[in-house]
Parts: sequence; structure tokens; C-alpha cells
Amino acid sequence: MEQNQKDYSKKNILLHACCAICSGYPISLLKDMGYSVIVYFYNPNIYPYDEYKKRLEAQKTLCKHFGCELIVGDYEPEIYYDYVKGFENEPEKGLRCDKCFYLRLESAAKLAKKLGINEFTTSMVISPHKNYEKLTSIGEKIAEGYGLEYFSQNFRKNDGFLKTNNISKSLNLYRQNYCGCKFAKKL
Repeated sequence: MEQNQKDYSKKNILLHACCAICSGYPISLLKDMGYSVIVYFYNPNIYPYDEYKKRLEAQKTLCKHFGCELIVGDYEPEIYYDYVKGFENEPEKGLRCDKCFYLRLESAAKLAKKLGINEFTTSMVISPHKNYEKLTSIGEKIAEGYGLEYFSQNFRKNDGFLKTNNISKSLNLYRQNYCGCKFAKKL
């Protein structure tokens, strides 16, 4: 192994983070479980760019607080729009959202594979606005295709959503009021 290259083969997990609010408790819990958490912020769906920057800055603050590595994916809204083309008028929690989940979780799986990390998961499952079973099914399907493990932890259990909100409030993190895409944004 080269001197500058990190060893990601030990008990590491890649956590796809949708935002700092949702990822606070998952990071804390995974660290308590003995994992070294590598956070991956890949959210090409977030609109507008100023909103993306606010969420990214909050994620940086959170990762610094927990002492975990943050990998920032490219901001590629054109990839997101191409991926959900034809589904723009779907209701929230509909097929557009499924495609968005797939896009982001597949990107996480690709990165995990590249880094030699066997397990990945997402902070999206902590939100009461997201379908845990649907996200888990998508994550497991993607993991199987890449020869990885999808860590299916329902972070909402044991007051997880309350805990993650308390973490974000204690750090005075930016709190958004919509999922992220322009289709969900209430104008």
C-alpha cells in the first residue's frame, strides 16, 4: 500500500449522507458500534445550488464534530435531471424519489467498492418522510450487484429521529424545510 493511500479494509462503513440533520445520529450510533465511519455526501438532486452549499457546510461541521472523514461527491444536477426525466410530475414518495434513491445509493456503492469498503448504508432512512423498507430494498439490490453488504439499520428506532434532531440543534446546524429537489420545494 502506498504511503498516502488509506487502508479502508478494516471495520469501515460508508454512510451516504443526505444532510447533516439526518446523519448525526447514524454517525454516532455507527461509531458506538465500533465502525470507522466514512461519510459520503452525494446529492445531485438538491436545488438550488445555494441550498446545496448550505447543506454541505452543515455536513462538514458535523463530520468535524464526530472526527470522521467526509468525501464530497461532485454536484451533478444534470445527471439527476436526466435520471428522473419523465418522472418530474410524480408525487413525493413516488417513482421519481425511488429513482433518486437508486442514483445516490448506487454512487455510494461504487465508491465503497473503489475504496475497498465492504459495507454501506444511508442516513436517508432516519427520516419519517422516507420509506425505510423501500430504501433498504434498493440498497440491498445495489449491494448485491456490487458484491457488497448493505447495512440495513433502522436509525429511527430508539428515538433516533429525536436524537438526530438534538445533535443538529446542539451544533446549530442548518435545518432545511424540504427534501432537496426542485420538485419537492414549496415555492
